[in-house]
Amino acid sequence: MRRDERPLREVPPWVWLALAAALGAQIAWRSQQSPGTTAGPDLPPAPGVQVLRLASFGEPEALARLAMLYLQAFDYAALDYGRLIGWLEAILALDPRSEYPLFAAARVFAESPDPQQDRMALEFLYRQFFIDPDRRWPWLAHAALLAKHRLHDLPLARRYAAAIERNARSPAVPLWARQMEVFILEDMNELEAARVLLGAMLESGAIHDPAEARFLRLRLEELERRLAGDARR
Repeated sequence: MRRDERPLREVPPWVWLALAAALGAQIAWRSQQSPGTTAGPDLPPAPGVQVLRLASFGEPEALARLAMLYLQAFDYAALDYGRLIGWLEAILALDPRSEYPLFAAARVFAESPDPQQDRMALEFLYRQFFIDPDRRWPWLAHAALLAKHRLHDLPLARRYAAAIERNARSPAVPLWARQMEVFILEDMNELEAARVLLGAMLESGAIHDPAEARFLRLRLEELERRLAGDARR
């Protein structure tokens, strides 16, 4: 929990009532729709961000946490993921610094039994990454690992890894995260592309740590040896 956040027990009672009223109104509205437009007991469509802001009465962070608790009351394996992602997007718009929706998407919703649902959750993480790359890169890195190891989709994993390498500029982003695309290119047997990428990373001047630069140069030399060996065959 961040130091500027309060525990749920300190949330004023009226905030709980506001959330209950807003969500209750949303569910009641859906229950009045014709049978052909409802999804049974499924998650209702997400309220608009402005509706949530009004319902928060100046406590958007508290309402965002309560809305995440509301989502947890549903069986995620049976959720309509389009609606689920609408909720996650609304909650992040309400509290952009919250890690909770990103954590839930990466560690819960992207590990469902349905690969198509997993892909929707990963794409949500990809879109949200660009809003704040220097803070949200860990979730996209996790998405790249899921794409590689769970979905066995190396092109998708490379797409996520490439986004980190090109957009996350904070010195706090570790070398392993910036180098993920190189590893994935090697897995794809795209050795020349991996060599070019490593060379570009070294020439860009973005690597300031001498130990990191030395490590990358050694990897570059290893790739060049592998490519030379392939050429002689």
